[in-house]
Amino acid sequence: MNTLSAAAVAALSAADPAEKCRLTRDIAARWKNGDVESVGTCPPPDRPARPQRPQLLPPKEMPKRAYKGDRGRIGLLHALAHIELNAIDLAWDIVARFTGEDMPKGFYDDWIQVAVDEALHFEMLEDLLASLGAAYGDLPAHDGLWQAAEKTADDLAARLVVVPMTLEARGLDTTPATMDRLARNGDTLTPPALEVIYKDEITHVAAGVRWFKHLAQKRGWDGKTEYQRLMAERFPGGLKAPFNHAARAQADFDQDWYEELAKRD
Repeated sequence: MNTLSAAAVAALSAADPAEKCRLTRDIAARWKNGDVESVGTCPPPDRPARPQRPQLLPPKEMPKRAYKGDRGRIGLLHALAHIELNAIDLAWDIVARFTGEDMPKGFYDDWIQVAVDEALHFEMLEDLLASLGAAYGDLPAHDGLWQAAEKTADDLAARLVVVPMTLEARGLDTTPATMDRLARNGDTLTPPALEVIYKDEITHVAAGVRWFKHLAQKRGWDGKTEYQRLMAERFPGGLKAPFNHAARAQADFDQDWYEELAKRD
């Protein structure tokens, strides 16, 4: 694993979540210390390795989550842990899959940090599940996040638009209300964890915006026009309002880019 892309593939190939998190921190430390020689070229697998559990279901077949009581908390924490585990792999996939774009070192710095953040989030949620007598894998989960990765495997710009700038940005819109609802239901442990995730998500969305704008300039695009074109092509369902404009502004996400794509009830 003397190249970053090979190291990323090793993390993607780790089925055990604990090993994936351990490798993530190890790779980040070796990259920071200069022990990884170069980015290199090592194509990632079509799908990351996964543990035997949880059972993966189509999103429409997932049972509805509750927010009250331990059962509701376990359902929410399990769903979030699954998202964070996928997010580790999404970060490593973007590192390994698009090496042909000749991106600067800062690009790799950002996505390695995203992977480290997501590993921390997964472990934090796993600890909360354990405190309730549950574990990751106990409930079914859906495969929607990786389906988004598969649909954008051909183009870095499309990946940035759909994953950090849409799916992760959606977390900025919804997480504050979730924290408030949980707190009103007497949950004192989950909201602080979600606060950590929320603050990190701002930096992740910012990385997506920053590198999309970099690509747009590199390719001679008008950023807003191409963002909206890619959204129509790769995420045709549109965006759901209301938006957390303050958090998105912290991520340098221009309001006029996404506001026009709002789908309101």
